[in-house]
Amino acid sequence: MDSLIAASARALAAGDALGALKRVALRDDPPALALRGIAMAQLGEHPRARELLKRAATGFGAHEELFRARCVVAEAEVALAMRDLGGTPRALAAAAATLEARADHANALQARLIAARRLLLLGRLDEAAAALALLDARGLPPSLAAVAELSAAELALRSLHIGTAHAALERAHEAAGRARVPALLAEVAEARATLERPAARRLSNGDEQVLRLDEVAALLASDALVIDACRRGLGMGEAWQPLARRPVLFALARVLAEAWPGDVDREALIASAFRTQRPDETHRARLRVEIGRLRALAKGMAQIEATPRGFVLKPHGPRAVVVLAPPIDGEQGALVALLSDGAAWSTSALALALNASQRTVQRALADLEAEGRVRSIGQTRARRWLSPPLAGFTTILLLPAALPIE
Repeated sequence: MDSLIAASARALAAGDALGALKRVALRDDPPALALRGIAMAQLGEHPRARELLKRAATGFGAHEELFRARCVVAEAEVALAMRDLGGTPRALAAAAATLEARADHANALQARLIAARRLLLLGRLDEAAAALALLDARGLPPSLAAVAELSAAELALRSLHIGTAHAALERAHEAAGRARVPALLAEVAEARATLERPAARRLSNGDEQVLRLDEVAALLASDALVIDACRRGLGMGEAWQPLARRPVLFALARVLAEAWPGDVDREALIASAFRTQRPDETHRARLRVEIGRLRALAKGMAQIEATPRGFVLKPHGPRAVVVLAPPIDGEQGALVALLSDGAAWSTSALALALNASQRTVQRALADLEAEGRVRSIGQTRARRWLSPPLAGFTTILLLPAALPIE
C-alpha cells in the first residue's frame, strides 16, 4: 500500500471524506477508486459512489478476491443508503463468506450487519432480529459497534421494547463518542430524541393525553382494554385482536370505546361504520350483523350489550377502556400510524384498513413521501409502503484496503 492510499484510508477512518478525496482524487487505480467511492458515499453522493465502487471491483483481478469482496460490501451499503432494496442479497452473503475465510472479521461483520439492516428496512422484523442475534460485536471498531447498536435500538423501538432500546442507544452513544464521527453522533442524538417525541394520544372519558413511546408501551402492557387506532385492533395485556382489514368492525369498536362507559345510539353507529346520514332498515339489519361479529371477536376481552337506544361496551372486570389514537388526526396521521409497526403495506391494504378509496390513499402517501415520512419499495403492483427507519442508518463503510480501522 502506497503512502497516499494509506493516508486517504486514515482520513476516511476519521470521518474526513474531503481530506481522503484530496489525496486520491486524480487516481484511477482500483484501491484509489474504492476509496473515492467510499468518500463520495460519506458525502451523500451515492450514485457516483456506486459507479466508482463498481469500477474498483472490476479493476481488482481474480487473485485479489479479498479486495473485490470489500468493494461488494461497500456497494451494498451504498445501495442501502439509496434505499435500493430490490436486488438479491446473495452477492453480499458470498462476500461475507469470502471475508470470513480470509480472516477479515470486521468487514465480514459489516456485511452481515448490512444484511440485517436491509431486513429492518423491509419490515421483516423477525428475520432482522435473528440476523442481529447472530452478530458477535466483540472487538468491533467503534463506528461499526455504534451502527450495530443503532440497528438493535431500531428493532427494539419497532417492537415497543423501550427499555431494550434505551440500553442499545446508550451503548451506541458511547461507541459513537469513541469513534469521533460527527454523523454518527448526530444520528444517535436523533434516535434518542425519538423517545421524547409525541407518539400517540390517549382518549378516555372525553379527556386527551399526549403519550411518548415509553408511555404507549406501558399502556399496552396494562390491564386496560385498548382500542388501538394506530395499529387498528383491540388489545388487553397479551391478548390482541387485529382489525386492520375489517374497517367496519374497527369503526364500531372505536365509537363504542369513545362513548364508554355510556352507550351509543344506533344512528351514530350506522353513520360512523357505513358513512350514511340517512339510515334505513337495511342499515339497521346490517348493524345487527356487524355488532354480532364484533361481539364474537371481542368476547375474551369485553361484552357488547344492547340498550334501549343502541349498544354499550362493557369490559370484563373493573378495567378502563382507552382509545389509543395517532398523534395527528386525518388520513395522513392514520397512515403513519399503520406503517409504524415496520411492516410493508400495499396501497389496497391501506385503503381497506382506512375504509377509503385507493386514490385517496395514494394522494396521502404521495404527500407523506415528499415530506420524508413514508417510503416505498418495489414498482407498480409490487410496490409496498413502509415508515422510515427510526434510526437514520449513517453510511460508515469499512475500508476496502488492508488497513485496520482502530
